[in-house]
Amino acid sequence: MTAARTRDLVDDAIATGTAVLAFNVITLEHAEGIVSGLERAGLPGLLQVSENAVRFRQDLLGPLLAACRELAQQATVPVALHLDHLQDAGLLRDAVTRARGLGVSSVMVDASRLGYEENVATTAALSRAAHGVGLWVEAELGEVGGKDGAHAPGVRTDPREAAAFVAATGVDALAVAVGSEHAMTTATAHLDLDLIARLAAAVPVPLVLHGSSGVPAATLQDAVRAGIRKINIGTALNVALTAQVRRALAADDDLTDPRRYLAPAREAIAATVAATCAAIRAA
Repeated sequence: MTAARTRDLVDDAIATGTAVLAFNVITLEHAEGIVSGLERAGLPGLLQVSENAVRFRQDLLGPLLAACRELAQQATVPVALHLDHLQDAGLLRDAVTRARGLGVSSVMVDASRLGYEENVATTAALSRAAHGVGLWVEAELGEVGGKDGAHAPGVRTDPREAAAFVAATGVDALAVAVGSEHAMTTATAHLDLDLIARLAAAVPVPLVLHGSSGVPAATLQDAVRAGIRKINIGTALNVALTAQVRRALAADDDLTDPRRYLAPAREAIAATVAATCAAIRAA
């Protein structure tokens, strides 16, 4: 089986009124656990590699993505590859140039920290380059989390501005700021469901929710009903992996073989993915 395309998975979610789940990959164990969890749930999904993960890999795009591509090709459910939160224009252009060989079918152009006009100009230029090689493009408007928190004034995405942004940039999906925050380790975020519904009505492309690890399962279900079509999960996987590694090392001071703590950590990721899939399916 070849790797799936993000465009097709999101289109299927739109057609069925559901959301495709996208999970962030840092290590090979992340990728293996994610695919295993998706297979248990019998649902498609995305393996996402962020700019931060690429930096962690010493700015090498190829090795981790090659592993993700092989896992996606061997998966028994459709799995696509996505590059997430790309802010460095040079890295994004490199990704666009090598996308076909890397198995990547989509990218997120993240210029959300820039002012509105500069965000539009930067996103439009990079979106044209990505579309030129057939990539599906996600962008962000508003600040997910915000410098002063998800509920600070002015960080939420405005529906009218969002519609203008999509028209000006030609992006295929829009990540919106509606109350979630990145890197939350507890599911206590409060989403503005009314704002999600107004954004879905105003914007002609699918909406993406970042920072979803901090959102309770029932609220994620409500967000899907309101119009979210792609849900990003990252920190919840790290919480599960790290907790399992801590337990294994604490139980045996002589443990040195990484396979003995990484195997249960990988399983913890798979279980988290499967449970998240089950919660979203319930929507």
